[in-house]
Amino acid sequence: MRGVATALGIAIALVALAGCQRDSEDGPLAVSGRMFVFNYRVAIASYLVTLNRNGDVPAGSVVETTFENPQGGKALVTRQKVFPNQPKLELESPPVHCVVKDRPYAVTIRLSDGKGAVLQTLETTVTSTDDQSIMPAKPLVVGPHYDRNPEVFKPDGTTDFSPETSCPK
Repeated sequence: MRGVATALGIAIALVALAGCQRDSEDGPLAVSGRMFVFNYRVAIASYLVTLNRNGDVPAGSVVETTFENPQGGKALVTRQKVFPNQPKLELESPPVHCVVKDRPYAVTIRLSDGKGAVLQTLETTVTSTDDQSIMPAKPLVVGPHYDRNPEVFKPDGTTDFSPETSCPK
């Protein structure tokens, strides 16, 4: 009887410990969303990756994000501070060109403490459901008042919504 009680006690303790574990990735940050943002008004596409905080992040920590360059060439790298009361982080790339529909693009996220020691590395991919050919090559609006771009909306009433042509096929 004593053996059964001991086994039952161990089983209950193991179940309780399992309930204390995180359901998501190890480390204080977890990817919660990823997508391409196509802002047709200003003719800019960019990556957007969101992270949830699952734990404490030391003061002075920095997130460095490396985005694959859809146009080819050198990867795009951003750095941003992580603030103590920030429950989510939004990581946005500089403008990108030549995004292809249904192709996964690599993103690497490194969380470092204030001294540069890497605390966590996350790797993910972002896949677009649209091709960048849906975007006009030139912004539709210009200036602080979102005035119509005269290069797109011509004085004679015609429009030029042609897509970017510098992307490889």
